[in-house]
Amino acid sequence: MATVEVTFTPLPAHVRTARLVATAVARRSGVDESLLDEVRLAVGEACSRAVEAHQMHCPQQPITVALSDDGERFEVVVTDAAPTDAVSTDAVSSDSQGATDHERDAGVPPAEVTPSAGDLAVDGLAVIAGLADDVRVIPAEEGTSIAMSWKRRVAQA
Repeated sequence: MATVEVTFTPLPAHVRTARLVATAVARRSGVDESLLDEVRLAVGEACSRAVEAHQMHCPQQPITVALSDDGERFEVVVTDAAPTDAVSTDAVSSDSQGATDHERDAGVPPAEVTPSAGDLAVDGLAVIAGLADDVRVIPAEEGTSIAMSWKRRVAQA
């Protein structure tokens, strides 16, 4: 499947549209029905984080959501244009069990990790890490991309 790309202005109302598009594309890509809520919630968290960063730092810049399917995995990449030093990326990746780098480094189970008070960026990343099979935060010179992926369902014979 080709990549589907959605670009939207950083308004909270557009997060719902991004969630709906992601869910529809995931369903069409063959993501198991039981994972569609997780896709919807993770995309909503990533887009909300991007909207918040944009509203504070670059309200005129659009947010981009790219959705693709490589045959085995469905991937969503949410890219913002906010300065990378403006958004915390302490929890930068997760493994298949949802443990983030921060959690593994701290040596505690995910339920016991408490992000800094008021740090919504870390809270959002922790939620995303618990919803997706794989999460990567990719800082760039201008902006940050959050790449989330899920395994597609196994084709029935």
